[in-house]
Amino acid sequence: MAALRMNEFFEFIRNIINPEWILTHGGLWLLLLIVFAETGLFVGFFLPGDSLLFVTGMVLSRTHEISGLGVMPILILVSACGVAGNYAGYWFGKKSGPLLFNKKDTFFFKQRYLHAAKKFYDKHGGMAIVFARFLPFIRTFAPIVAGIVTMDYRKFAFYNLVGCVAWVFSMILSGYFLGRAFPTLAQHLDLIVIGIILVSIVPVIITYFKNRVKSGELEKDLSGKN
Repeated sequence: MAALRMNEFFEFIRNIINPEWILTHGGLWLLLLIVFAETGLFVGFFLPGDSLLFVTGMVLSRTHEISGLGVMPILILVSACGVAGNYAGYWFGKKSGPLLFNKKDTFFFKQRYLHAAKKFYDKHGGMAIVFARFLPFIRTFAPIVAGIVTMDYRKFAFYNLVGCVAWVFSMILSGYFLGRAFPTLAQHLDLIVIGIILVSIVPVIITYFKNRVKSGELEKDLSGKN
């Protein structure tokens, strides 16, 4: 029985990071829930973001609607959920404060992502809220960090709105117009999703290794192996 439940859990995790499955089985409501969670709740860092929005645009290019709503209403609703998600992250960071930096790693929480978001925020300031929208993991933790450092609320609200609208509109409309221009792309969604994931995580990986090189940790690791 335990093994069966574990298999069901892993099957659910496998499906919940699959954009096609999300749109097929959950439709608009699951799309909105995932955008909300992935953009502000630390438990949502593993959820699809860029790929889900892009595939949403591809689906809209064929069907022109999801759950009875057209392109513009979906753009507005998804943007609203992204904005609300960041507000939730900001509030959570403001209330929890430094306690998060002492929290142990779990499946739904990773310290390294929080520290990466903190460094990203320190480097870019308010614009980090905009830039972070286009970076996996950083996107989830940036509003939490903004809350921890008590970023001015009006300033946060401005960057939150600008960043979310830019992210949602660019991702969904890219998928929509590419789907309209090249209808056969819809037959290769798996490859497209993999490509988006690889492209989106490259900047995070580069930043991670740059930080390790600067701190000397990478050299220590290498010397220890020799």
